[in-house]
Amino acid sequence: MATPLQESYSISQLARAFGITTRSIRHYEEKGLLRPARQGKQRIYTRGDRVRLQLIMRGKRVGFSLDEIAEILDLYHGPRGEEAQRRFLLEKLAGKRAQLLEQRQCIDNMLQELDTIEQGLQTETGKP
Repeated sequence: MATPLQESYSISQLARAFGITTRSIRHYEEKGLLRPARQGKQRIYTRGDRVRLQLIMRGKRVGFSLDEIAEILDLYHGPRGEEAQRRFLLEKLAGKRAQLLEQRQCIDNMLQELDTIEQGLQTETGKP
């Protein structure tokens, strides 16, 4: 089993560690999010790759697209580094929060409308 302190990981070790498929990891490679070293046909992932995969998974959990995740990760290696990445990420998070709040309001409105319809139907049939 892979541990976070290992120097390198196989694709199957990372897939097990993150509970995803090897196909997902290869997809992230195709998108340029991961760039493992190769030893023949075998992929060799570093601790840095493992951290990037962890960040990819976190970004997906909060609803970022893979393109947005790539943009965030690439900023780290840009000329302004961590500061540019931090500011960009804060902007993205604020946008995502606003989007989710709007979606929640729409869901709340829809649920309220369903309640109203249901209550009306129950009243018509005399059933509580």
